[in-house]
Amino acid sequence: MKKILFVCHGNICRSVTAEFVMRRMAEEAGVGALLEVDSAATSREEIGNPIYPMALRTLEAHGIHGARHAARQVTRADYDYYDLLVLMDEENLRGIRRIIPSDPEGKISLLLDHTDPRDKSHHGRDVADPWYTRNFDAAWDDITTGCRALLKELFP
Repeated sequence: MKKILFVCHGNICRSVTAEFVMRRMAEEAGVGALLEVDSAATSREEIGNPIYPMALRTLEAHGIHGARHAARQVTRADYDYYDLLVLMDEENLRGIRRIIPSDPEGKISLLLDHTDPRDKSHHGRDVADPWYTRNFDAAWDDITTGCRALLKELFP
């Protein structure tokens, strides 16, 4: 069983979208029973809040219905429990360092770092943040591209 925790700033847009996307992709690939997926925030700002309405509409537009969620903050115990902590952007890296100061096991990464280095439109950059841009399509593209690459990496 592989255990992944997706992390963003508030856990109401990108990380929770990645959680549901990865879960769906794993089911479709026949490896859903081999993967545990969750999401969390680096901040406390949205703790307990549901998925942001525009993020939920994006999930539903892509056939993911009934997504229920309550935002939570990542903890030090998450580092011990999960195999991978996959973050959405560089700001999240700075934020997680306040909670998990070091990464001796190399578990922390950025989602788009899992994409093919030849994919210049995705590899090595941050997942688009729809909280500020309201461009949920760009975030969806980044998240699905990153999740597809990560799933392929985990289950070749």
